Amino acid sequence: MRLSARLPHSFEPNALSAALARLRAEGREILDLTVSNPTRCGFDYPEADIRAALSVPAVLDYDPDPLGSRTAREAIATHHGHGLRAEDLLLTASTSEGYGLLFKLLGDPGDEVLVPSPGYPLFDWLARLEGLHARAVPSYFHERWHLDLGALEAAVSPRTRAIVVVNPNNPTGHFLSKTEWHGLTALCARHDLALLVDEVFADYALEPPSDRLETALADPDPPCPVFLLSGLSKVAALPQLKLGWIAVRGPGAGNHRSALAFLADQYLSVSSPVQAAASTLLALAPGIRNQVRKRLRANLAALDAAVAAHPHLTRLSVEGGWSVLLRRPAVDADDACALRLLESTATLVHPGSFFDLQGDGHLVLSLLVPETPFRHGMGRIFPLI
Repeated sequence: MRLSARLPHSFEPNALSAALARLRAEGREILDLTVSNPTRCGFDYPEADIRAALSVPAVLDYDPDPLGSRTAREAIATHHGHGLRAEDLLLTASTSEGYGLLFKLLGDPGDEVLVPSPGYPLFDWLARLEGLHARAVPSYFHERWHLDLGALEAAVSPRTRAIVVVNPNNPTGHFLSKTEWHGLTALCARHDLALLVDEVFADYALEPPSDRLETALADPDPPCPVFLLSGLSKVAALPQLKLGWIAVRGPGAGNHRSALAFLADQYLSVSSPVQAAASTLLALAPGIRNQVRKRLRANLAALDAAVAAHPHLTRLSVEGGWSVLLRRPAVDADDACALRLLESTATLVHPGSFFDLQGDGHLVLSLLVPETPFRHGMGRIFPLI
């Protein structure tokens, strides 16, 4: 039987994934410097409070609303501030599902969305599974990362329906500047495009520039349709409690919310328990985020100390997020370097090519790793890169 052309041609793992599976099957203990699951990183979660929030009587009630529970939406609006209202929000089971709904809303098969690069590779597949094409448009690095607004405008075609940006970017950590924001919204308005802004990491500023756009919600009246995405996975470091959301602003917002509600009504995917618990979980989130930020800063300081002893290495500024880009001499390809480090030291890092970083001079590390393993990992790999 023929499968959909939207699926991968092969499900064979790449060389790095295959080597990782082989080493684990051999019983090797892998030091993972790519970990992004906060529930496996030793944070102190308020377990009793979380369990209590998921045990209230409302978790047994099923009262479906395509937009999601009003109580949960009110809590999310309060979390964001900036005049956001419950009426502006639609709940999803995840930000990935949010992208799926937005791609259904905005495009027809064969249409495209523009995605600044480097970026997270998931966008390619989320678009492709909806019959769209995610077209990468390179950003550039000059002292910090910058969107290439001219390249984005030149890339607009009759089939372009939206631009997707992540604020701050994963993995570069680049926050949009206010100048970039105004340029992006003006570009989208000129070409009748929507702007999708993923702000899952917005609460994790580390080395933010003074002109950063803290949130797209700071613009109360954008000239183009704006869809902001976020969720509990990063806001509360609770990826196992699947709850995301879309905030809708700009021209046509009411019609867009109605259309999204129609789409969501076909699935009703958000569970009652997480909606009932949402207000409590968001109230607990600041304490969890403080632990995460403390870890990120500690690992960044340890990285700087380690890099100082290896002058052939540098790290790029981390404006925000959970990742850091390590720059190295490009003596071999990034994927070959990552494979070599895995096989020789049992330490896993991401090659820069995984995120469409150009050239062969970058590795990507997670700053979420517990501090002692993070230091041990650097000690293993730095002499070999």
